[in-house]
Amino acid sequence: MKILPLALFLCVAAHNCLGAASSETEFDVLDVMLDELSRSFDVLQDEDEPPYFLSYEITQDKIRSVSGSYGEIGGIVDRSFRELDIDLRVGSSELDNTHFGGRGGATSISIESPEAIRNTLWYATNREYRIAIAQLSDVRSAMQSRVEEIDQSGDFSPAPREEYRTDVIELEAALSVLQEKVRLYGAPFKRAEHIIFNRVTVSGDVETRWFVNSEGTKIRVSQPFYRVTIEASSKADDGMVLSRQLSHISTSLDGLPDDESILNEAETLIEELAEMRDAPIVEPYAGPAILSGRATGVFFHEILGHRLEGHRQKAEHEGQTFKSKLGEYVLPENFSVVFDPNVRKFGTIDLAGSYDFDNQGVRAQRVTVVRDGILEGFLTSRLPMEGFPISNGHGRKNQGRPVVARQSNMFVEVENPYSPEQLKAMLIERVLEQGKEFGLYFEDIRGGFTVTQRTMPNAFNVTPVVVYRIFTDGHQEMVRGVDLIGTPLTTFSRVEAGASDFEVFNGVCGAESGLVPVAAVAPSILVSQIEVQKKASSRSIPPILPNPVDAQEGLSSNTPTLLRR
Repeated sequence: MKILPLALFLCVAAHNCLGAASSETEFDVLDVMLDELSRSFDVLQDEDEPPYFLSYEITQDKIRSVSGSYGEIGGIVDRSFRELDIDLRVGSSELDNTHFGGRGGATSISIESPEAIRNTLWYATNREYRIAIAQLSDVRSAMQSRVEEIDQSGDFSPAPREEYRTDVIELEAALSVLQEKVRLYGAPFKRAEHIIFNRVTVSGDVETRWFVNSEGTKIRVSQPFYRVTIEASSKADDGMVLSRQLSHISTSLDGLPDDESILNEAETLIEELAEMRDAPIVEPYAGPAILSGRATGVFFHEILGHRLEGHRQKAEHEGQTFKSKLGEYVLPENFSVVFDPNVRKFGTIDLAGSYDFDNQGVRAQRVTVVRDGILEGFLTSRLPMEGFPISNGHGRKNQGRPVVARQSNMFVEVENPYSPEQLKAMLIERVLEQGKEFGLYFEDIRGGFTVTQRTMPNAFNVTPVVVYRIFTDGHQEMVRGVDLIGTPLTTFSRVEAGASDFEVFNGVCGAESGLVPVAAVAPSILVSQIEVQKKASSRSIPPILPNPVDAQEGLSSNTPTLLRR
């Protein structure tokens, strides 16, 4: 499982291009879908193995994106696609064709006319039914040669009938506006000789989903995302590549930070990369550390969040790290962890993991997984698990992938938090107690991965990009070249305290069901002992030739003073 930079969500492949906006003003797409679903479902009841459940989901993605480097335009994307996903189940809710995992697979579809919709649904349903029958036969054969499974909770859970519609939102970002921003945000990198790579992407993406099922549920939701992502890399004299990224997300273009704020952030990024080039490399280390709120968000997402996804408690190949920990302390008693996709903002910041309904037509729900340090729940889809028989609205996927339980907006809550200054003082106390020369402060973490299966060490590796050593006299020094590693139970047993300085991490997470947007809101935390190892490093030398771009090239009288100073 990986959490990736948010802007990469736009790099998911686009398929067939479409014309202008849908003609849903002339007919109701949901009514056409439900009529065809009902007809197919009724006819198939006469077969020897009739389906007991059927759902259709049509996803429309409209994407407009401009990218470039050093203030010049490098690529323009302006396209749309629509895809159909079908969940057809034969057998029974106790044992069906998806028992060993859903198949996935999307079909391109047009919604320009009722006939186009019906024809694609008819053809795809025929295909999926034949595949489902073959799957069910394989499942039944395999079950005859297997010992009885420990979890007998079945393959599918009931869910209430829902009817919900939002307006179809149109993509409003003009290409000319996006191009202007890419040129503006990339210009500072022209005069930074130590920058060997730069990419700026400004984009808009509106995803609209139509969902119906054989239980009578009808849902139409439409969600916009606007993003700015700035990436840059430098290279130290010893060959180590140093990378930084900043990104912002909003539900409107005007909701993104203003140009001056982003340019200030770009300047800070450039300065940090210059400082990193001269920073010392940290040797392997085990000792106390503080993680900033942003770093804590990534840390909890990777190490705790993925291990609380429901299907991982049921699959026999999974490590099931926390399954036996229900009712036990997994964090300090003043820590709680909540997932809530209904929360749209934290302060003025839009949260990427927000939605109204999941990809199985289940209403989004607030789920407390850790209360006062005690583990009390998991994230669930419509795949039931022992002790958790119904979905709590976290069945998510990307187009063409089978649904599994996934994270949404995570909130790490701390009762009676310390101030950041108090947390730093506590860090220095731990450094002295452990006889260390320094502690570490992780200001930013880009992402990482975690292994949850039994066949490999149940461990994690996250990638810090801004790290400082904090010495016992309180002064700090930037360092580089470390990966944060460990195992989940040991690491969480060493979380000591949290601060009051909450930050937001917006990202996109990749797992079995594809890439889904997520968010984490978390404070700085003190960990009594963490472990870091040396990062893999290139040995190639830095560029020999100087940067060919004149520092003042392209900086006209219209360029903001911020760039001309």
